[in-house]
Amino acid sequence: MQRIIREYQPADLDDVLASWESATRLAHPFLQEDFLEQERHNIPNLYLPNAETWVIEHEIQVIGFIALLGNEVGAIFVKPEFHGTGAGKALMDKARDLRGDLQVEVFEANSIGRQFYDRYGFQPLSESTHEPTGNRLLRLQFNTAVT
Repeated sequence: MQRIIREYQPADLDDVLASWESATRLAHPFLQEDFLEQERHNIPNLYLPNAETWVIEHEIQVIGFIALLGNEVGAIFVKPEFHGTGAGKALMDKARDLRGDLQVEVFEANSIGRQFYDRYGFQPLSESTHEPTGNRLLRLQFNTAVT
């Protein structure tokens, strides 16, 4: 099983969007279609140009990505068929190696994401409301000194 983590390239966009779409629909069934449509537009036009993004390949196919804004994990998505295979952990390890301490926001209703972050060692920091959707958000932090 050959896996490579490398910097995002514009040619990866379709695979990145496919990873985001399939993982989002699984983890966020509570999000409205109009919000998802706006996010689908924002990924290539707003988020990717402003983030440091890394992709993970499995046998030369991009299966997921992580986008960093400083020490903030702006996004991490892996195609559902690769959940539980270590792909998400490998991406988070890359972010940890690059930035050390990390923070992330996750919807409270996203049990898949919350379990992943909990297993990785993230701790609760604060709670808020995501204004565009009205859903509860949890801000989590990962401290390298604690692990």
